[in-house]
Amino acid sequence: PGIQCGGSGAVRAAEAGRGRGRSRKSTGGRTQRGSTSTSKMNLERVSNEDKLNLCRKYYLGGFALLPFLWLVNVVWFFREAFMKPQFTEQPQIKKYVKWSGVGLLLWIAVLTTWISIYQTFRPIWGAVGDYISFTIPLGIP
Repeated sequence: PGIQCGGSGAVRAAEAGRGRGRSRKSTGGRTQRGSTSTSKMNLERVSNEDKLNLCRKYYLGGFALLPFLWLVNVVWFFREAFMKPQFTEQPQIKKYVKWSGVGLLLWIAVLTTWISIYQTFRPIWGAVGDYISFTIPLGIP
């Protein structure tokens, strides 16, 4: 575990400096890096075509009642869509990021409206309000 000069020791020392937050796993004679919760998604290592495919998957996944995927899509691909120099796939990525943002805002509006209506009218709805609740609030309405 010390820094060695020359040969493969220098490579190991360089890997040790880059590998913070990661552990090495042994898989049948091969060693493989496993990521931990501190590792980041690095879009710089991915080709533009793969970025477009990933962005499209997150966009379409949001329609499966998973609006969190739209949030992830907007956060991960915003720079690629609007701040990077022009590349071939950028207009499509930009379209997916914009529509992911629109879908996310729509979900937030619908969810906020429903929560407001439910919290306001649940006592008036009586048993129906309690039946559609995951947990029944205790106390006086």
